Amino acid sequence: MQKPSSVTRARLIQAEERGIALFAAIEAAGLIAAGKRESELDKDIFELAQSRFGVEKHWHKRVVRTGLNTLCTFYDTPPERTIAPDDILYLDLGPVFEEWEADIGRSYALGPDPDKKRLVADLPRIFEIVKALYEAAPEITGAELYAFARKTAQDAGWEFGGVIAGHIVGEFPHAQRIPGDRDFHRIAPANTRPMRDPDANGDERHWILEIHLVDQARTYGGFYERLL
Repeated sequence: MQKPSSVTRARLIQAEERGIALFAAIEAAGLIAAGKRESELDKDIFELAQSRFGVEKHWHKRVVRTGLNTLCTFYDTPPERTIAPDDILYLDLGPVFEEWEADIGRSYALGPDPDKKRLVADLPRIFEIVKALYEAAPEITGAELYAFARKTAQDAGWEFGGVIAGHIVGEFPHAQRIPGDRDFHRIAPANTRPMRDPDANGDERHWILEIHLVDQARTYGGFYERLL
């Protein structure tokens, strides 16, 4: 039986809140540290999520990217890097809490570089600007919101690094339950439909917004995502 949209939204918010608590625990434990390989940090995060939060499933691969790898998107498979003392690093996590998916990304500037710190600070700021347009424009399409995200990044002095700016999210495993053209499940140029249109089952869609910023010289980037 399909859950009412209000119930789905409440469960997704609860899952995100637990995901935020997971990030806080990662930070408090000092897991993000120079000298670690990306795979080492990934393993540490998996073990902490399992022991502290009971997470047994992640609806997508955990993504740990540092240095030049922060230019890469989710589907890229760059050579593994070791975290340097002055790196930007980003995490993209998809823990499943009681069958509900969280999808949260954050970035960290480990050194004193002011430009890297500015990029990390701009990520949530630009997220809020793009989210505000989504909330103010009921008929906005995925293509239009993607274009606005790109322009907002450029206005702030960055490039937009993502080929998409987000996707639907739901009860695990949403990807197998939602029929229809996947282009219309993404915030991307090919999605010319209003984001508030129901899915092929007639259900409301719930969205994750992704902000991926890249510096003009393309030497580093950063990533941030949360529920719209």
